[in-house]
Amino acid sequence: MTTTTAGPGTRSLESLGRVHFIGIGGVGMSAVARIMVARGVPVTGSDAKDLPVMADLAAAGAGISVGYSAGNLGTAQTVVAGSAIRADNPELAAARAAGLPILHRSEALAATMAQDRVVTVAGTHGKSTTTSMIAVLLRGAGLDPSFAIGANVPALGVNAASGTSKVFVAEADESDGSFLNYRPHIAVVTNVEPDHLDYYGTADAVYASFDRFTELLPADGVLVACADDAGALALAGRTAARGNTRVVLYGTAGDAQLRLHDGGPGDVWVDTPAGRYALQLQVPGRHNALNAAAAFAVALELGVAPEAASGALSHFSGASRRFEFKGEGRGVRVYDDYAHHPTEVRAALAAARSVAGNQKVHVLFQPHLFSRTREFAGEFAEALNTADTALVLDIYPAREDPIPGVSSKLIGDHLSSGGRLVSAADAVRAIVAEAAPGDIVLTAGAGDVTAYGPLIVEALAAGAPGG
Repeated sequence: MTTTTAGPGTRSLESLGRVHFIGIGGVGMSAVARIMVARGVPVTGSDAKDLPVMADLAAAGAGISVGYSAGNLGTAQTVVAGSAIRADNPELAAARAAGLPILHRSEALAATMAQDRVVTVAGTHGKSTTTSMIAVLLRGAGLDPSFAIGANVPALGVNAASGTSKVFVAEADESDGSFLNYRPHIAVVTNVEPDHLDYYGTADAVYASFDRFTELLPADGVLVACADDAGALALAGRTAARGNTRVVLYGTAGDAQLRLHDGGPGDVWVDTPAGRYALQLQVPGRHNALNAAAAFAVALELGVAPEAASGALSHFSGASRRFEFKGEGRGVRVYDDYAHHPTEVRAALAAARSVAGNQKVHVLFQPHLFSRTREFAGEFAEALNTADTALVLDIYPAREDPIPGVSSKLIGDHLSSGGRLVSAADAVRAIVAEAAPGDIVLTAGAGDVTAYGPLIVEALAAGAPGG
């Protein structure tokens, strides 16, 4: 097994010295900090609130502070700042005044895995789930990888760990171009669609960024790409045309080297040059079957026996906020999903439909970002119209200021008779009023809509519509 060494501009872990994390409680930041601590790096960190993960990091040996203060830097030699940290943060200002190196989270992660054989998972959708599946599969097959994932994974217990093998599996976020800081040996691309246009500006810029991502692969590297997705397939074609990177396609398409058969959980298998192998999955949906095929392909590339890989996903129950079961009341099951792009919403609703059978599917959707709503309002409505009931909340602005003329009404104008806009105050009562025993309720979006799931379960269990 070869080792991918640090590429141009990638720092070594040893060169960082004592590292201070500003915003250490974030899921991505805590993941990198956790692995650094495990690898013997002196780590300190702070966050505005005392989040549960900070106690875990303190127990592992990190120095943790609640609240931001210039004094928290201590004797730090390198600073890692989370993407949500404001420019006037006192710790960030002090680090700049002291001339300390300030790294993006992705740069810190790149340094952490610089001496490992790196598997990165990129794509507009499915990164967290696919990365989780790869880590779970490799562990189940006896290969103990390091991993860093943008979501908590029940089957792993954590979202990051330093393993005993030289394999490092990492989610690679394209939203701000930071996935270009990594130096993978195996790159997985689940799909490529225009998104994050507030950063990229145009669809062509998104495609060009993924081209640069595959160009990071070394001569003995491999691109594992989904043949069922037009964007990923086109990327694979462009990558293969360069002539210096091997490409492996997976999916149901006829030109896939790993050909997927998806008859639903209990009837999923892949045809490979070595034979046919079943994939034992708990999670529903074609998108999850494709993610599992990608994980299987990576395992084969890493030398895992196909017989060992085929059954290793049987304990994978999903990643946090990826069709996550929240509870049941009055015979109605409630799930939550991070879906915030039309393709993701359609996939989540298809999974819900497969679970609901002949019963109905009701979705409470919260658009995320004004810019994304403006670009994809019609597509969101088209996806939401596949549900029996689609209730749409106001836009969750996240990092954006309002855009004149952009509201959830842009989606509402295209909804079918089963859809309408709903206020935050009326959302729980409205969705519960639609649900009958055997139905599925799905909360979807990347904002605080996730908080509605437990409220809906509580209202259902009370036997009456909630307020």
